[in-house]
Order: sequence, then C-alpha cells, then structure tokens
Amino acid sequence: MSLIPRIFGDQRSSSKFDPFSMDMFDSFKELGFPVSNSGEISAFANTRVDWKETPEAHVFKADLPGLKKEEVKVEIEEDRVLQISGERNVEKEDKNDKWHRVERSSGKFMRRFRLPENAKMDQVKASMENGVLTVTVPKEQVKKPDVKSIEISG
Repeated sequence: MSLIPRIFGDQRSSSKFDPFSMDMFDSFKELGFPVSNSGEISAFANTRVDWKETPEAHVFKADLPGLKKEEVKVEIEEDRVLQISGERNVEKEDKNDKWHRVERSSGKFMRRFRLPENAKMDQVKASMENGVLTVTVPKEQVKKPDVKSIEISG
C-alpha cells in the first residue's frame, strides 16, 4: 500500500481545498494570459506540482517535460508566495508539413504557493533534471526549550 495519502477514493486529487496553493484562474487577464478556450489555459492547468514537507524543508517538484531551465522562472514574491512559471513554445510550422496529431500542450503556465511562516525565504534553491523542477525551501529550526534538571531532595 502506498504511503501517499488517498483522497476522494482511489487517487490523489488536486481538487482538495488547500489554502496555501493558489491557482489564478480568475485573474488570467490581469497576468497577461489570454482568456479563451485555447490550449494555453490547459497548459497552465495541467502543470502538476507536488509539495512535500520534511523536517528540514518544504520541497516542491514540478513535471515540466521538454522544457529547459531557461524557459522556467522560480520567484519569491511579497507575502511569502512562491511562483513557478514559464512557457511551452509551439513548434514552428513549415507549410510543407502535414500534422497527423498534436497532443502536447503549449503556452504559458503558472503555479503559486503561499509558504508558511517557518520558510526561510532567503535560502530557496531550485534545480532541474530530466524535466523535473525541484524547489527546496529550508525551514526555520524549531528551538527546543532548554531543560534543566532539578535535583529532588529527600
């Protein structure tokens, strides 16, 4: 049995309310994204990101197949918001080409996450390998209170 929590039946679901994750469906126009039924919105919506919290850090992993690190941006905004964005470019068409099937999405994408208070915003690191972006946000160490033993007299 998998250690990943099961939500809504037999699969993980991204429809579960998460107050720290912000999909910006309502503000496409403000962000410069076209508001239409084009593939650009589906590229945005289909960018999957996992967020795992370890004792030391918050770790985000995004599947970005076919993208180079130069085509992806990782930014920290005010109010502790981590933003992952980029653009999948459409392959240039030659008028002599005949397309039989176009299934890969293209267009702009963006995911935003509000980080908790324990995130060290000045120590964020990002790396990309084999189409997977990993963003690591270290956490503040929880200070354990000093405990002093008191001798019990008898």
